Amino acid sequence: MPLYDRVIRNGMIIDGTRVPRFRGDIAIKDGLIAEIGHIDPSDAAEVIDATGLIVAPGFVDLHTHYDAQLFWDPYCTLSSWHGITSVVIGNCGFGFAPVKPEMRERSMLSMTRVEAIPLASMQAGMPWDWVTFPEFLDSVDRAPKAVNILPYVPIGPLLIWVLGFDDAKAGRKPTDAEHKEICRLLNEAMDAGGCGWSAQRMMPTGPAAVQRDFDGTPMPTDVMHDDTCRELAKVLRRRNQGFMQMLMISGDNARDQAFYEELSELSGRPMIMNVVQAFDHRPEIHRRVLAWLRSCREKGIRVVGQGLTTDAGFAFTFEDWNLFDDAQAWCEATTGTLQEKKQKLGDPARRQLLKDLMPKTATGPLPEIVITGPKLEKNKQWLDHTLALAGQKMGKHPVDVMLDMAVEEDLKTEFFAAPPNGKIEHLREIVADPYILFGVSDGGAHTKFLTAGRYPTETICKVVREHGMISLEEAHWRLAALPAQFAGFEDRGVLKKGAPADIVVYDYDKLEVLAPEIVHDLPGGEWRRIQRAKGYRYILVNGEVTIRDDQQTETYSGELLRHGVGRRTSQALAAE
Repeated sequence: MPLYDRVIRNGMIIDGTRVPRFRGDIAIKDGLIAEIGHIDPSDAAEVIDATGLIVAPGFVDLHTHYDAQLFWDPYCTLSSWHGITSVVIGNCGFGFAPVKPEMRERSMLSMTRVEAIPLASMQAGMPWDWVTFPEFLDSVDRAPKAVNILPYVPIGPLLIWVLGFDDAKAGRKPTDAEHKEICRLLNEAMDAGGCGWSAQRMMPTGPAAVQRDFDGTPMPTDVMHDDTCRELAKVLRRRNQGFMQMLMISGDNARDQAFYEELSELSGRPMIMNVVQAFDHRPEIHRRVLAWLRSCREKGIRVVGQGLTTDAGFAFTFEDWNLFDDAQAWCEATTGTLQEKKQKLGDPARRQLLKDLMPKTATGPLPEIVITGPKLEKNKQWLDHTLALAGQKMGKHPVDVMLDMAVEEDLKTEFFAAPPNGKIEHLREIVADPYILFGVSDGGAHTKFLTAGRYPTETICKVVREHGMISLEEAHWRLAALPAQFAGFEDRGVLKKGAPADIVVYDYDKLEVLAPEIVHDLPGGEWRRIQRAKGYRYILVNGEVTIRDDQQTETYSGELLRHGVGRRTSQALAAE
């Protein structure tokens, strides 16, 4: 009987610890790395020839919204196509547990705008065989998975459960008894395997900004009381366990920065701050955030920033678009039914206000948006024109160009908004900070707009191979070991004896992100935008080959990582 299940032979090993690469073999037994070195191939049931290929730890994607998609897509694509072997769900305070049966529909509706997940897909694809958070984790455990799932506990559902929907949405401060119950629910969720808590706090003291509920109102965590965050932080302190994730667009606000620090110190636990983003028209923002994060490290405060390191833009139509919500007039004009939106966007009385409040944050300056999909023959002359250029030729304001065309074409005109972080020198500044986490893929969200799940492949191709910003050893540490350590993974992110065999084997020279596609593969007859990868010869999750030559093998070897630990590792530790 073979000593090992498989051996990856003669690869260039980059183990994720930042030590220099070396040529060697990796033996796998029962889903774990059994040996690294020179291994007799006759000792293995299967040999994977990695000659001329890079062998590295599978990537860890900390910022996803696969809470729904994992039930109909075991591979959590796009992420798994790009070498990601573990993902974190429950980000930003958004999730589906605990949720009472009568609130399920409203819970799904809340995800249709803030994360742009199609309602029909959730209705058709989610089993809803749970009520409580522990029951939700049991359902995730039962579901077939080709990646590992680590759960955060989203705070939004806890607030609704305890305060009631209306009071949670209104931001009413909980009573002492209600705070006690919220904390009890968090403890219950973490006892079941949750790894900390998350919340979006985009507008805790002011009017709503971007990332809103389906009706344009704030999400519950946006208006939650600061004292609730403090009580939740104390839970982690008492447990000496868990992590926090909070979202704010730029982090460039002294009051919010101080609050991040307070929660980290109060809990004694790490805080993942989203998101460090460069705005080409205002580079001082990301520079101040990077300086603040350095000051946190110098003071011993564990606040770490997750950087937006992909240059994936947004392809959109006004049928579903929601990322102009930082301007109230645009938010109001883009909510409602199709007919209501057409009426509001075509209303001449609104136009001046919409022009005065042209969005400049989520997607960059509006006049730079490109017309990529005009539908009527008479409008096709404007294909690939920016709104500014088309406006010059038409003698119209860019807002009039965009909205007149959209309304005329039943809101089906496609536009492309380049990200506001296009300058390579600004990306270099973010990457140069050795502790900035890569990513913010938003995997599972913004399915019709965004393909940021490509970021690991993009990092290797663009950051390392094309521009040489960091070494390949550094890149693999940043893509695997660093996020695993910060987010509560107890046994992932590096290649070492006894670790789970989450491994990518790829051709460095041939690795690439393929062109965008539209595919109709979502439940409920819905479609999405995707970008596949080329160059991944093998991807292994817990020792099993889930992707071979960029194609899924339909092998579901992923695990739910309760408390950040997989079942195989727990069994191995128990055996010792």
